[in-house]
Amino acid sequence: MSIPTEFWLHHSIFYALLFLIHYLNGVLVIHRNFKVNYTRKINHFAFFFLPTLLSSVIEYRYSAATFFMDMVCAFIFLTFFIAPLRNKIRPLYVMFCSFDRPEDRPLTLTWLYTQFIASYLVLIPLLVYFENHNMLPMIMIIIIANGVGDGLAEPVGIRFGKRKYMTYALFTKERYVRSYIGSTCVFSTTFIAILIFHQHFNSIQLVIALLTVPILITLAEAFSPHTWDSPFIYAVGGIAIIAIFSIF
Repeated sequence: MSIPTEFWLHHSIFYALLFLIHYLNGVLVIHRNFKVNYTRKINHFAFFFLPTLLSSVIEYRYSAATFFMDMVCAFIFLTFFIAPLRNKIRPLYVMFCSFDRPEDRPLTLTWLYTQFIASYLVLIPLLVYFENHNMLPMIMIIIIANGVGDGLAEPVGIRFGKRKYMTYALFTKERYVRSYIGSTCVFSTTFIAILIFHQHFNSIQLVIALLTVPILITLAEAFSPHTWDSPFIYAVGGIAIIAIFSIF
């Protein structure tokens, strides 16, 4: 398994910046009473956009080995925040505060770990299928829907969401709240993402995709368990796109 030097340089800078962003956000939560719901999404966008920005400066050749190492690095990153470490190392505790929503306790890390695992279990076969059928750019539609649409859903919903609906969560009987305007963010982002990649569709496929995929991904996000929306967005969106290309 060959990993290029550029990969390690890219990821060293990425995780150094990610730790810094988490720390600064944790300071805002602890000392400025900043809402964790906002800092958590700042972390989310950093995790989503930083690799792309860094890749414009430090490129490395994508491969199965680098994808696997991406997974390993993500799990190692989360492991830094387990209770025995964060309770002994103050900076880790501060970073943890940047994404530890009070309503998620004590399952914050459990949900993050399991969502990561489920997301990769969905993404890996989708990536294989899309690559084997010359559809790889289309995977970005569901990644944007999750990274941007779902990323905006919570802060927009908290700030502007007056109409709410309830959802459930894994490993608990507690009920959680989502907003209709947050779901609108998911719908709008998916719609725009399809238009961005319109050149990969024929005319019929594009119309069908615009009429169905945003609705299906929005419903997937709406009915998925609390904090577990990523694998559902990937699965429903990926299968919908595959069906459109297979039928039309």
